[in-house]
Amino acid sequence: MERDPLGDNRVQQAIQTTGRRFKASDGKPVVIAQQLTRVFKDFWMRDYARAVNGVSFEIREREVFGLLGPNGSGKSTTIKMILGLLRPSGGRVSVFGKLPTDVSIKRRIGYLPEESYLYPFLNARETLDYYAKLFELEYKTRQRRIDELLDMLGMTGAQHRPVREYSKGMQRRLGIAQALINDPEFLILDEPTTGLDPIGTRQIKDLIIELGRRGKTVLLSSHLLADVEDCVDRLVILYGGVKRAEGTCDELLESQDKTTIETDTLDEQTVAEIDRIVRARTGGDNAVRRVSKPRQTLEALFLDIVEKAKAEQVATSGATSGGVTASFLRASEDDGSALIDKLTADEPSSRGPIQSTVPTIVAMAAAAEKAAAATGGDAQLIDALVKGEQTLEAQAKAAEAQRVAAPPVPTPMPKQQGVDDSVISSLLGGGDGSGEGAATSETKR
Repeated sequence: MERDPLGDNRVQQAIQTTGRRFKASDGKPVVIAQQLTRVFKDFWMRDYARAVNGVSFEIREREVFGLLGPNGSGKSTTIKMILGLLRPSGGRVSVFGKLPTDVSIKRRIGYLPEESYLYPFLNARETLDYYAKLFELEYKTRQRRIDELLDMLGMTGAQHRPVREYSKGMQRRLGIAQALINDPEFLILDEPTTGLDPIGTRQIKDLIIELGRRGKTVLLSSHLLADVEDCVDRLVILYGGVKRAEGTCDELLESQDKTTIETDTLDEQTVAEIDRIVRARTGGDNAVRRVSKPRQTLEALFLDIVEKAKAEQVATSGATSGGVTASFLRASEDDGSALIDKLTADEPSSRGPIQSTVPTIVAMAAAAEKAAAATGGDAQLIDALVKGEQTLEAQAKAAEAQRVAAPPVPTPMPKQQGVDDSVISSLLGGGDGSGEGAATSETKR
């Protein structure tokens, strides 16, 4: 078990407040930026904007890393250099130990840009299927992931509508789905909650926390501080393209000159007694400065109202709150689904129903034998499958031999009934003999 450098109390507090745990700080770096600089030039090649100026940081494995700063602080420029979309003017950056321009690392990265660039004439399913094909995913895998992502983001009811009819928030949800379709190891989210309602915002934050639990590496860029505070393990704050602060949320946010004590409701006499004790212990230099009742956040109130409306089955034509996190994002894909597909899939064959059963049974026996060998399965089950396969194979060969040996039986032509000879004669040219002569001369020619 990983040991938290902040102590057990901090770990318990993190679990209670955000539902996640802090990772150890000794993970292998996924991204290394050293004195990263980017200068934009004008038409005359003169420097006119220094977007990023000497920024250095590391993003480690299994870490949710926050990149904060106001608009124009260099967050998106830094992300584009990590992706290889922009070349640094100075310094260096590596991703998975390679240059960002290396094509081999692209399959391991998922990216949600600041603006959702989607084809307006496609619907949600077609959009996700298109991006899944770019990663060369199989048909069954594509369809399963699309269904799970649409359900997770609450877009199942709107999946067949063209993207041009979506609101900005719904397009943002679809953009998040396309960033997750390849189940990336390193996920980059640039302003992921822009345009989302509080329901979608809370859901995306929960998703980021879940991905961090699973061991994904996430880079979250935002200027909405509350979104980042709930999710990240470490963060960097930029201003004017320069790094101004770096550390964990506790290191940067904890106040060292004040103490908060939270209890159940106290009467005035008890508060006065506590104040007297505090003054006596500190020599009168300290006292109870403020006594107040805790208040919930506006986000919690909003979500509570929405849940009550859903319980009353109030209809809505927009995106819903969505379902659970997609299974391929929560656990490894190697959970038996591949074995089930092998056991249930029939190989297409034009050799007949009996012969097509043979390769299917062989595949079933091989898959079962492989699964049993990997999991220490029952040898009797394997023997039964192999014997069943041999029996069916012998039956198939006998049926094929019988089919080849038996001569084909001609199919009798249906007998024409109720057809008069005079009708046939009239069709051939009439009853005056001209038709017969014409037929005879045509035969001679």
